[in-house]
Amino acid sequence: MSKLRLGVNIDHVATVRNARGGDNPDPVRAAILAQGAGADGITAHLREDRRHISDDDIVRLSKALTVPLNLEMAATDEMLDIALKARPHAACIVPEKREERTTEGGIDSAGQHNRLAPIVAALVKANIRVSMFIEPDRRQLDASKALGAPVVELHTGAYAHASGAEREKLLEKIRDAAAYGETLGLEIHAGHGLTHDNVKPVAAIAQIRELNIGHFLIGEAVFIGLEESIRTMRRLMDEARA
Repeated sequence: MSKLRLGVNIDHVATVRNARGGDNPDPVRAAILAQGAGADGITAHLREDRRHISDDDIVRLSKALTVPLNLEMAATDEMLDIALKARPHAACIVPEKREERTTEGGIDSAGQHNRLAPIVAALVKANIRVSMFIEPDRRQLDASKALGAPVVELHTGAYAHASGAEREKLLEKIRDAAAYGETLGLEIHAGHGLTHDNVKPVAAIAQIRELNIGHFLIGEAVFIGLEESIRTMRRLMDEARA
């Protein structure tokens, strides 16, 4: 089974910085530490309201990183312009509502085809690897393929927040979506709500090539340090993959 990549989302280092203003803690410093601890990529979500990551953070990350940068972005003209200037390795298109605390579900690739198609096309033309953040649903997988996106990231939030039989049912949905997506020729990623306690069943799904994890790793870093938080996640992922 192939090695599973780990993308570390450093948004909430910026959240802490912005709570007081100033420069500390610096998300770019966190990204560099994450690289050294085993992150295969860094994810940052430049939200429309700039509640955590800033435009300057994206510029600095682009210059500082030696691993790929994955820019999470809403499907807007403003964010498209920023992505085309920053030229990250990848851009993950996510739904965004100003009142939400965090991204609460997948984007509707099927219902928003006409709005999404020109944005996906522009990113692909710029050689930016496009990922659609979607629910683990065959209709959304078909729609993402039709849009021309080479990658999908399956939303694991419902699984992460469930328990018992319901969690098993939702895990099976992720397994089914991953297997079906691979038959379409899509590269399968997954993320949202994953922790040291719940990551292994998702990491064991053979078709998933990358997990993107952020909030838990940054929160756990308060207690055990960022590098140890990431190294533990890396170890658990590797054990599940073995």
